[in-house]
Amino acid sequence: MAEEELTGGGVNRVVRVGGTVRRPARRWTPVVHALLGHLAVAGFGGAPRAYGCDGEGREVLDFVPGEVPGYPLPAYVMTDEALAGAGVLLRGYHDATVGFAPPEGAEWYFPPRAPAEVVCHGDVAPYNCVFREGRPVAFIDFDTAHPGPRVWDVAYAAYRFVPLHDRGRDESAPGVEEQARRLRVFADAYGLGAADREALPRTARARLAHLVAHMRAEAAAGHEAFAAHVAEGHDVLYVTDSAHVARHEALFVSALSSALSPSPSPEPPSEGTGGRVGMSAG
Repeated sequence: MAEEELTGGGVNRVVRVGGTVRRPARRWTPVVHALLGHLAVAGFGGAPRAYGCDGEGREVLDFVPGEVPGYPLPAYVMTDEALAGAGVLLRGYHDATVGFAPPEGAEWYFPPRAPAEVVCHGDVAPYNCVFREGRPVAFIDFDTAHPGPRVWDVAYAAYRFVPLHDRGRDESAPGVEEQARRLRVFADAYGLGAADREALPRTARARLAHLVAHMRAEAAAGHEAFAAHVAEGHDVLYVTDSAHVARHEALFVSALSSALSPSPSPEPPSEGTGGRVGMSAG
């Protein structure tokens, strides 16, 4: 069967073969496949299913039909409906991971981060989200999944979906007041708790610092894709955006914590069980 190379694979070469996607298998592939199996059993439909590996050693996953946006972000990604939908989808994913028991000896891409409230996706962004008719319906690319706190994932997702970009480097980004409003829409749709709302901006900064450090370390170790990203200045963009979040942290915290008039966003899911997931790091 013919292979069709898919764009937007980031650091991996991704191809479509019929109704499946084939990607390079890595040391963390077994635990990711176990996670995807757990999600299917839990009834979460917003992720592909995994089918092991093919004869070439590539992992085999469902092809999820729809649109996966790139940059610059298309208009449908910037609607309140899409923003709130991403928050609802992320909450559903997180809740479905509670109670997941990784296989013995599991190796995650990133080490578990305490408190292990859920399994973080690790890279929730429009480029890892499938849209249909302008609505987010599934997340893809779970390579960087790892146990961690909800807000660690929520903060990065908000950074990507709002987005919390410095307009000095991204003229298409919303103004800071609009960013604050959109941040609240996302947090409300997710159903984020009070303590995590207060922590979200500083967590976004910590998450970006972690990304920059990882990117630079991988580039220094000879990883071609990360080296290309650093050469293109991606790390500098994240540092710039982190400084932007720091400058406006008080505004963002106020928007997240203050009363907000009713919005057309979907109702947030019910509160999770407050459980934990396994933290085996191999």
